[in-house]
Amino acid sequence: MDEGWDQELDTLVRTIPEGWSRAEIAGQAWGVTRTTHAGGKVISLNAERLSDTEQLGANVWITSEGLVLRPCEVPAEKVMRFLRAAAKVYTD
Repeated sequence: MDEGWDQELDTLVRTIPEGWSRAEIAGQAWGVTRTTHAGGKVISLNAERLSDTEQLGANVWITSEGLVLRPCEVPAEKVMRFLRAAAKVYTD
């Protein structure tokens, strides 16, 4: 990954509060959970749309070579789109 991408991912992930929170994203309610593990070296993100069964999840590994995004059964770009939308909610 390049440094700009690492920086964006780091900023987006850290915008999400630790624990469970509710966010209105694109007019829909989501439950979002951020959990930090392994002494801060792994961040797990899980989101579920509260009106149906839509879900997404990912782990972010923080390594000496940069951040590694490991989505769970969804494309990385879908996770990034969600994080960008969520970050706007949490910073407004």
